[in-house]
Amino acid sequence: MQMALMILQRLRVRGGGNFKISPSLHSLFSRPPPSRLLSGASANLVNDDLLSQHSSPPLVKPLIPTILQPRVVVYDGVCHLCHRGVKWVIVADKHRKIKFCCLQSKLAEPYMRLCGLDREDVLRRFLFIEGPGLYHQGSTAALRVLSYLPLPYSALSILLITPTPLRDAIYDYVAKRRYDWFGKEEDCLVLKDTEMLERFIDRDELLDQNQSDL
Repeated sequence: MQMALMILQRLRVRGGGNFKISPSLHSLFSRPPPSRLLSGASANLVNDDLLSQHSSPPLVKPLIPTILQPRVVVYDGVCHLCHRGVKWVIVADKHRKIKFCCLQSKLAEPYMRLCGLDREDVLRRFLFIEGPGLYHQGSTAALRVLSYLPLPYSALSILLITPTPLRDAIYDYVAKRRYDWFGKEEDCLVLKDTEMLERFIDRDELLDQNQSDL
C-alpha cells in the first residue's frame, strides 16, 4: 500500500502538480491492512465456533422407565367395605386380570403420582389404573373393573351410560359413611387373608409390615 502511494506522489510531481489524488483513493491506499490475528474474546469465540462444529453432540442421559403394572386397583386397605369388595372381585376374577394395592403402602405412591392424585383423593374415591395414561375413580372405576370380569358381572358395566354425576353422588354418599357403617382397622386388612396376597403388587411390603408388627 505504501509503495503504491509513493508512485502516485511521483506522478503528481512529474505532472506539474496537475495530477490530483482523490481523498477516497488516498484513504483506500492509506488504510492499514486488516489484521489476521484475533486476540482476547474474539479468538475465544472463533475457537468455540470451530469446536462446536467438529465436536460430538452432548450426551443425553437416558430416561429410566418406571415399570407400572396395568389394571391395578388402589384402595383404602383399612376399610371393611373396601376389603369385602376386593375379596368379591378376586373370587369373580377367574382370569386374574385385576391386581390390587393398598393405599397405605409405599408402592401406591408412584401410581397416585402418575395420575396427579394424593392420598386424600384416593381415600375419597378409589383409583383404578387401567393402562398408560388411563385411570378412573369412584363409580366409573368400579364399573370399569366389572368390565374385566366374566359374565354375568361384566354386563353391569352397561351402567356406564348413566350420567357420571348421578353415579358419583350415590358413590360419595356411601363412601363418606363407610367407616361408620362397616368399620375400619389400623392395618391393611389383607394381612388377615394371606391367600389373597398373591394378587397384591405390594405383597412384599405387606409381609414385611406383618413381621415387624409381630
